[in-house]
Formats: sequence, structure tokens, C-alpha cells
Amino acid sequence: MEHNNEWNSNEYEIQNTSENQNVFEVRNTFENQNVYGNPDIGKPKKKKRSFKGFGWAVVKCVVLAVIFGLISGGIFLGMNRIGAGDTKETENMEAAESNDNGQRQDTVVQEGKLEQTPTAMNAQTPDVSGIVENAMPSIVSITNMTETEYRDWWGQTDTYAQESCGSGVILSQDEENLYIATNNHVVEGATTITVSFIDDTTATAEVKGTDASSDLAVVSIPVSSLSEETLGKIKVATLGNSEELVVGETAIAIGNALGYGQSVTTGVISAVNREVTLTDETNGQNITNELIQTDAAINPGNSGGALLNLKGEVIGINSAKFASSTIEGMGFAIPISTAGPILNDLITREIVEEAKSAYLGISGVDVSEEVAATYNMPEGIYVARVYESTAAESCGLMKGDIITSFDGKKVNSMAELQERMQYYEAGTEVELVIRRASNGEYAEQTLKCVLGSKK
Repeated sequence: MEHNNEWNSNEYEIQNTSENQNVFEVRNTFENQNVYGNPDIGKPKKKKRSFKGFGWAVVKCVVLAVIFGLISGGIFLGMNRIGAGDTKETENMEAAESNDNGQRQDTVVQEGKLEQTPTAMNAQTPDVSGIVENAMPSIVSITNMTETEYRDWWGQTDTYAQESCGSGVILSQDEENLYIATNNHVVEGATTITVSFIDDTTATAEVKGTDASSDLAVVSIPVSSLSEETLGKIKVATLGNSEELVVGETAIAIGNALGYGQSVTTGVISAVNREVTLTDETNGQNITNELIQTDAAINPGNSGGALLNLKGEVIGINSAKFASSTIEGMGFAIPISTAGPILNDLITREIVEEAKSAYLGISGVDVSEEVAATYNMPEGIYVARVYESTAAESCGLMKGDIITSFDGKKVNSMAELQERMQYYEAGTEVELVIRRASNGEYAEQTLKCVLGSKK
């Protein structure tokens, strides 16, 4: 209590001092209070310099600043809460105006002005790890060996073995074989083909069938050559419907990039039904097909691998990439809805034995893209000669006609036509689509032809 009284007295004196603005007087007064019998009373004291007045002024400034800060902060916090309440109310109103697909739409459209595009709500980047884990057992790596000819310094011809890599997709299995889809350019000219599975085991494969015009091929592996462990780990791919693809949806590419083993890249469907012309490096023939365009990276070795959707379905067979210092993210895949029937045909059809094989009866010349552009002709097979008493003569094929399709599939060269013919027996009826010159133009016609016998 005494301490409090003394402090209060002191406070009173300081307050008075502050009012009288005489620091030294107040200081002396405070020091001389309750002093008795002091011989020095009455003598002038040496005045001590004091900073209490100045310090108190600083303290008051600090106190005022704190009070002002508290008041300002309270006002700011209150305004912020009011603003947050308004924002929340606005968000609730906007949420109520959202459509069933979770897209926000403006409900007020000024007359004469275009509507704004809706924005996606809760957009997220998908995690594809689960999809990849499920799909990876159906993807294989393919390594092939080819014999490449070259000329030495003395002009002599020799060959050397060359290794290349690609990818494949397991399509189906029967009692005898496992069937794998890939690109024609992956296996073309191969002397040996080795397939590597998800468990790193390998097996030797053989070409079951090829279709150069669509750049598709099927290789087969005897089931007996695979262990029970491998058969328990690999899977048959699930095929989707590429006709339902929408530009902008997620695409996942899996393949044996650069021969390092399976890798995954992601992107979107950039375009569908994109006409792309590719050149067959073995014969220089140009092939034009409608492909899926994607920005998912498709690198050397990815050819023949799978392009997947977010369901894990195969929507395309990776085929090619435009490579240039000025081009980024232009990869292409063969739509599975186009490839499926061709691949199924390659699996089921069998090469006909020589005695029963079919014969058309023409000699022809390839009309490449360059020749077609130079002479204003359609691409296909130019009929240079029709042999007598053959199927070609019987169905009305004439010299100068250009064959563009055989039994519903495009043909661009004699080699391609002969490759197809080996699967047909004599007596089979097929349709030939030709272009015939008439009045300076080439008119399209369809001929029904019953194939003859090579005998």
C-alpha cells in the first residue's frame, strides 16, 4: 500500500510538473520531501539533469501509437469480415448459377454482346499412375535385327546387321499363339524379332501379317515358349472407341522410347482425323492416312505402342512424330477404330498355299505422290498391261487404268497388291476401285472381279 501511495504521489508530481513545464523544480521538490534535520537544507543544491520528462513524452507517444494501431486494426478487420461476407454471398450466388456439369455461367448477358465462355470448377490435373499400372502389362518392347546393304570404297556390296527398337500392344491369345499389334515400319525387313515383356523376360516372335498402307502389323509368339510366371503377369489390352474422342481430353502414351524400356508421357488430344503423309523409308512410298494428333511426347521407339484415354483403353497405335527445330508436340497415332478391323484381319487370315492362290493378271507401275503431282494423275497402281484370259480382262480392267483400292483397302504399289493377294484363294470375288481417264479427267469406277488361279 505504501509503495502504491508513493508511486501515486510521484505520479501526481510528474503530472503537475508536466503542466508547469519546470523539470528541475519538480525534481528538487520530489527529492526534498519529508527531509528533516538535513544540514544542507537551505543551501543551493547542484541541479541534476533529468530525462524523465522527455522519456514520459516518448512513452505517451508510444501509447498513443499503440491505441491508434489497435483502433485502425479493428476497423480494418471489421471491414475485411464485411467484405468476406459479401464475397461468400457472391460465391453462393454464383454456385447456385452453376450448371450440372460444374461449369460457371454468367446469367446476365448484355444485349448485343457475346456470352463469356464457361469456366471449369474444381479443375484438377489427373494422376495417371493407376491407369499406367493397369495398362503396362499389355505393352511390350520390340527389338529387331535387319541386314543393311552398303557399298565399300571399292564398289563391292556387303551387308551389316543393324538393330532397331519399337513397341507393341498385346491384342489377343488363342490356344497356340499370343498376338501383338505394332507398326509395319517397326518389323519391316526384320530378320529376327525379339519381344520383351513387363517381367523383363523375352521371346522370339514372327510376323503374322502386315498392312503397309495403314502402317500396321501383327507379330505372333507361341504360347508354349512363355513361362507360367510370364503368362500370369501379362495382360490383353482393352480397346476403346477412337470415334468418341474429343479435342482437349487427356492422352497417355506408353512405349519403348529410345530402346531404354517402357516410359510414359501425357498430353491431350490435339486434333482428330488429321491427314498425314508419311514416307516408307524402305521403298520411298508415301502413305496418307487420317491420324490422331497429340502433344504427348512420341519419341523413337514409341512406334507401335499404345495411346490411352483416362479409362485405360487403347484409343490409338502410336505411329509417328514430326521432328523439327521449329515444331513441338506433334505426335500421331493410328485411331484404334480404324486399326481394329485391319489388325483382326491380320490375325485371322492365313497365307493361301501356292496351288490355291489367286491371280489378277496385270503388270503395273507405281504412281507415287511425286509422279501424281507431276503428271496430274491419281496415286495408285498404273495398269501397264492386261494379260489375256485373266481375271483382270474378264472384269473389264484396261491399260491406263489406275487401281486405288483392292477389296476395300487402299493400295499404293504393286508390292502392296501382291502382298495382299497371297491371302486370297482363286475364285474369290473382290472389288477393285479404279480411276479411268475420260476427257482429260480421271473418273472413279468400281469393278467386281473374280480372282483367277496362278496356274
